[in-house]
Amino acid sequence: MTRDVHTKPFAGARMEVVTSIGFDEVLVRLRSLMGRANVSEIVRLAQTSISEPEFVRVVQERFEGESGFMLFAEIDHGGWLPKFGIHRRTVRWILGNPLIAVTMIRHDITAGLFAPVEILITEGEDGEGATVAYVRPSSLMVIENNPPLLAAATLLDAKFDALIARATGA
Repeated sequence: MTRDVHTKPFAGARMEVVTSIGFDEVLVRLRSLMGRANVSEIVRLAQTSISEPEFVRVVQERFEGESGFMLFAEIDHGGWLPKFGIHRRTVRWILGNPLIAVTMIRHDITAGLFAPVEILITEGEDGEGATVAYVRPSSLMVIENNPPLLAAATLLDAKFDALIARATGA
């Protein structure tokens, strides 16, 4: 049995967007800009005999939101944190789009480690406003010289930044 382990250090760029817009309103805005999908639905669709163009059409029509993203999962940290004396609403969302992900994964299969992307939406400490935190996708995906991957990841960065800007009023 052969086993190789390779360490590839990198530094992610954490972004934090603080807004005076309330937590609930940020969630409403984000939800209005995204579609919703269960990953297993997309996998089942891909496993049917439809063509690639038909797959793209169905994903766009059925799952994509106005922003081009879809919400895959929500983890409500704020639901359990009060047990430990932390009384702030905070949710972690996993969002993405397989049609965007493939633009990067085709250039480096390990880009799939960071697609879909994640955001953390947290209520302000005083109950006012909200913070949206995320790691810039390209800072996670592009750790070696790979111009096609960098180009695709940079497009994702811009699309992701635009989603956050619209939701936070930035």
